[in-house]
Amino acid sequence: MKTMSPAAIRTFREHYRAKNIGRLYSGYVHFGFTITLCLVGMGLCLTRLESVTMWEWLTIPVTFLYANLAEYFGHKGPMHKPVKGLQIIFERHAKQHHRFFTDQTMAFDNSRDFHAVLFPPVMLLFFIGVFALPVGMLLAWLMTPNVGYLFAFTGIAYFLNYEVFHFIFHVSDTSFIYRIPGMRRLRQLHQDHHRLDWMSQYNFNITYPIGDWLFGTLKKESQVQPLHTQQQEESPK
Repeated sequence: MKTMSPAAIRTFREHYRAKNIGRLYSGYVHFGFTITLCLVGMGLCLTRLESVTMWEWLTIPVTFLYANLAEYFGHKGPMHKPVKGLQIIFERHAKQHHRFFTDQTMAFDNSRDFHAVLFPPVMLLFFIGVFALPVGMLLAWLMTPNVGYLFAFTGIAYFLNYEVFHFIFHVSDTSFIYRIPGMRRLRQLHQDHHRLDWMSQYNFNITYPIGDWLFGTLKKESQVQPLHTQQQEESPK
């Protein structure tokens, strides 16, 4: 199993903070901006709904599944494999986030470390302005306005869910938040993903492991045999 020494992690964190986090950065402002903008966008979508029919409500589960698979393939793909034109995503995630947080050091040291987890505000604006709203407008034109607004609402809600869950998984494992049923289990899946020898192979869903289940990449620590056991099984009789 590949690991980083505590000293190497401390050194990397200090280097990351000095190079990437501005003096005026506030983790709480960053997190608050993300939550506020998402809630405003969701609220605007809901206020535009009129007499939603049964089939239009189906937009929510369909969009939810689509977003889950987009999360899965986006994480499995450009976040962990260099893709031309998207190298910055690979650099920020695989080379920075996964060295700042390993399976042995998952928690923030302080609020400035939120920078290493939350998407930059410009990415949130890009997601809403270039993806959620334009696709929603296209669906409104092709189908009905309600479908367009429900798509945008669900897409933004899923993005917020992603950011909140990812944030939670990097707070202390003694936090009260883990009293919520299922939350510790989801955190453990993400912690296992942060193993350096697992990060490009297993547990790519940050939120709900639907994509991992469908494509056979869902795995937990207890499913892996110790190395010495594997060697014994593989050795000639």
